Amino acid sequence: MGPPGSGKGTVSARIIKHFGVKHLSSGDLLRDNMQKKTEVGILAKSYIDQGQLIPDDIMTRLMLNEIKGLDRYNWLLDGFPRTVAQAEALDKECQIDTVIDLDVPFETIKCRLTARWIHPASGRVYNLEFNPPKVQGIDDITGEPLVQRDDDKPETVSKRLQAYDAQTKPVLEYYRKKGLLKSFSGTETNKIWPHIYAFLQTKLPDVSQKDAANPR
Repeated sequence: MGPPGSGKGTVSARIIKHFGVKHLSSGDLLRDNMQKKTEVGILAKSYIDQGQLIPDDIMTRLMLNEIKGLDRYNWLLDGFPRTVAQAEALDKECQIDTVIDLDVPFETIKCRLTARWIHPASGRVYNLEFNPPKVQGIDDITGEPLVQRDDDKPETVSKRLQAYDAQTKPVLEYYRKKGLLKSFSGTETNKIWPHIYAFLQTKLPDVSQKDAANPR
């Protein structure tokens, strides 16, 4: 868990690389459904365009459907559950072992998010602050133009952070009471990651052969 732009995607990628878990990102699933213009996708887009979070039943339906196919694996949920109702619906279906919370200040996130540009075809993400393209506004590999996602524009970012805060505080509390919540605070993913890695090593074997001794 963590606000939009707190580094969930980056941390998730590292967890998958080191611990070999299946990754389920609500954002990726949503974007996939919006691109394919599925019923859920069209519904979701109407909420996102207004800077609102998507209703519980839509998200729960989307995620639980995907989780059903992963019962033989360890998995990592990214961006779900976002409300107590979603967390309760998830609890009815599965047992969660641990909840990692990325506690990153909103100001840091605002700078970070409005600096984020993507190459839509490949999903490559650039950040003007710490991972800029070689040529401004252009993808390094294809030379195609980069775009800013609607939800990375400054006015939408502020709305999303406020909505996240209001809806998600109770979820953190829900998991804290269950003794499952582990919070990691900081402003830089690379400084937070070693602590997350050390924590997960107490629960899962590192399956990545190289870099095992020096996690990145």
